[in-house]
Amino acid sequence: MEGTTTPIGFVYKTMFPYALSHAGEFLQQHASDADVCADLQALRKEHTADVHTGANPPPFNDEPDSAVAYMEWLTARDRKSTPFKALQGKIWQAGFTSGQLRADVFEDAPRSLARWRRHGRKICIFSSGSVLAQKLLFAHTVSGDLSEHISGYFDTTVGNKTDANSYQKIADALKKNPSEILFISDVTAELDAAKGAGMETLLCVRPGNRPQEPSNHRVIHSFDEVFP
Repeated sequence: MEGTTTPIGFVYKTMFPYALSHAGEFLQQHASDADVCADLQALRKEHTADVHTGANPPPFNDEPDSAVAYMEWLTARDRKSTPFKALQGKIWQAGFTSGQLRADVFEDAPRSLARWRRHGRKICIFSSGSVLAQKLLFAHTVSGDLSEHISGYFDTTVGNKTDANSYQKIADALKKNPSEILFISDVTAELDAAKGAGMETLLCVRPGNRPQEPSNHRVIHSFDEVFP
C-alpha cells in the first residue's frame, strides 16, 4: 500500500500524526469498547515484552495518556504491531468518514487498478496497516472510491511481511498456487519472502521510497508497466 499505491509521505506525514493527535480523545471515548479493550490488552503484552528486553518504553498504566505515549514510542520506531495498527485504523475511521482525511494515491494507480480488474485480475492488498485501515484508505482517496477494484485484504494477522509463511497463508486463502500470484512491494525483504513462498515479484520504485539493497527483483516505476 504505502510506497506502491500510496506515497509514503502521506502515511508518515498525515496518517500517523492524525492518529496520534486524536488518540487521547478516542481512548477517552472508547477504551471500554470490547474491541478497543482487546487491542489495549494485546498492546500491554507487547509493552511487557519491551520492558523485559530492555527496550525502555514509556510507562503504560490505566490512564489513556500512557497508552498514547506508548503509541508515540511505537510510531517513532515504525513498529508493525498488530494491536497498534488496529487502534490506528479505528482512529482513522472517524477521519475518513468525516472527510478530514483523503488518501493520496499515485496517479497511475486508479487507472491501473481499473484495467487489471477489467481484464479479470483479482487484486488483493497485504499491508502492515489493519484491514480496516486498508478498506478506509481505498474507499476515501483523492481519486474517489477505489474499493470496488479490491477483492481481498490481508494484514499482519496472517504473519510478518518478511516471513514466507505469510505469503503461503495468503495463497491458501485465495485458493491459488503461489506461482499464480504476483506480489508488488517497495521493500526487497518482503519480496524475498514472497519469492521464497513461490510468488512472482516486482520491486516498485516510487518518489520518496526508501532506497533498497540491490536485488534480482524486476523494477517498475509505475503500474502502467504491469499488465498493460
